[in-house]
Amino acid sequence: MMTIPFKTMTPWTPAYPDGLDPDLDPVVAPVHDLLDQAVTDFGDRPCLNFLGRRTSYAEVGDLVTRATKGFRQLGLRPGDRVGLCLPNCPYFVISYFAVLKAGASVVNFNPLLTPNEILDQVVDSGITMMVTLDLKALYPKVAATLRKSALRHVIVCSLSEALPPAKGMLFQLFKRSEIAPVPRDLFNVPFDLLVANGDDPRSVEIDPLNDPAVIQYTGGTTGQPKGAVLTHANLRSNTEQVRLWMAQAAPGPQKILAVLPFFHVFAMTVIQNMGVATGSELVLLPRFDLITVLKTIDAEKPTIFPAVPTIYNAINGHGKLDRYDLSSIRFCISGGAALPDEVRRKFEDLTGCVLVEGYGLTEAAPVVTCNPSWGGGRAGSIGIPLPGTEIEVRSLDHPSQPVDPGEKGEVMVRGPQVMAGYWNREAETEAVLKDGWLRTGDVGHMDADGFVFLTDRLKDVIICSGYNVYPRIIEEALYRHPAVDEVVVIGIPDDYRGEVPKAFVRLHDKVVVSERDLLTFVEQHLNPIERPVAVAFRDELPKTLIGKLSKKELVAEEAAKREALGKDQSYG
Repeated sequence: MMTIPFKTMTPWTPAYPDGLDPDLDPVVAPVHDLLDQAVTDFGDRPCLNFLGRRTSYAEVGDLVTRATKGFRQLGLRPGDRVGLCLPNCPYFVISYFAVLKAGASVVNFNPLLTPNEILDQVVDSGITMMVTLDLKALYPKVAATLRKSALRHVIVCSLSEALPPAKGMLFQLFKRSEIAPVPRDLFNVPFDLLVANGDDPRSVEIDPLNDPAVIQYTGGTTGQPKGAVLTHANLRSNTEQVRLWMAQAAPGPQKILAVLPFFHVFAMTVIQNMGVATGSELVLLPRFDLITVLKTIDAEKPTIFPAVPTIYNAINGHGKLDRYDLSSIRFCISGGAALPDEVRRKFEDLTGCVLVEGYGLTEAAPVVTCNPSWGGGRAGSIGIPLPGTEIEVRSLDHPSQPVDPGEKGEVMVRGPQVMAGYWNREAETEAVLKDGWLRTGDVGHMDADGFVFLTDRLKDVIICSGYNVYPRIIEEALYRHPAVDEVVVIGIPDDYRGEVPKAFVRLHDKVVVSERDLLTFVEQHLNPIERPVAVAFRDELPKTLIGKLSKKELVAEEAAKREALGKDQSYG
């Protein structure tokens, strides 16, 4: 291999292939320029494919420009914030780029959030507008915040109108009961009206290094939602980092299967933004359903398939894969949770693709490291830093001191993708950002060749199917039950979802309640991802010397139980 004159020599420099420079300056440009350039370069190519209905880049560009004008007519101003509470659908992509083009910031909402969780995020972010679907599962939760916050308009999108004509008619006929009644008033604006008045050539001045493009909520280390402020430069830089990395395995425009939700930062960057940057066709699925995914791969022939380990493992375990042709898939990147090497090997054998594990976090827009797509990855490793990214492993006792290769410490990240800070949380920002370095809260080590391995977490967080689940939120929900005296929630390994929450409960004296009673009770307070898979009752829960409830004894107990059984306990 030829030697490239790198500006910076790092342990991972030799792992880079010819032509890929490990250095990358920040990309100082607005995020919405990605779409404008794609419209110019790939106008006639399909941009979105939603359940068979295709929309070209030129058509998407026109709708984005019209929506930009519509938002301005509703009073949206530079610096304002707009919420998107949507599954993967054309409305998400159009609204995302239109909001940015208007000079405002996007705030992503998980549609599975409870009404109270949505209200808390609406209030904290100070959004003035929200875009959602006309479904009973979504619209009422959003509309309930109208008179309790600064929210003044809900843009209501018709799901049936986004479908291919035949499917849209069938939805209207047979799924009418799922459509929410929407009042005809000034607060609720149909999406058709938003885009009805032609384009608006006016541009807004953007400061890419400082202006927030997206406020992406994460629980961080406490479980209390915090908005990571990702600037235009953060997102543009990470999009370019991912594009350069993936181009080694899949150069040029591709067809990307988008089953990971765009409201999750991994999909927003790796699928939506990177896909638009390369003029790729985005095959949108509104939710994960195994059979639908297999049928879509067979019919649409996607070439790139980013996902979480849960999804790859589900495909591996399907008993009738001979019915589906999966050979179109060329490259996959796994994130959100640890990828078992057995899952990787089996999926590669089934499809013939290259599947690599990456690592990121919301505060880094999100991708930080990845195993090489050109070969040479290491089992159990999250890979090497992306171009322009620096990684240091620092002492757990002295966070300013790097440790030697192979020694365990806290993983620190520096690069153009690292967030500006947390929204309106100065103290929390100062706790994780030090001289441009981001404290990840993850414990691991780096080998002599620059490959990073994670071994533990400082964060009290459960990674369930790639989503952060916070024990404190589950504990608070269980505490609402009058029978519960004390509760501790931990994460336990699960073959399907990576980790799942398990609750340990001490009841009040002389009170009887069943496990099923508690699991049913918390359904009204927790979204489906947060709900514990099991409740274990104890006469006493472990405590520290100062009387605080302690998790480590329960974690050790579960580990010993799994070791005695000779395999992971699974609640899949």
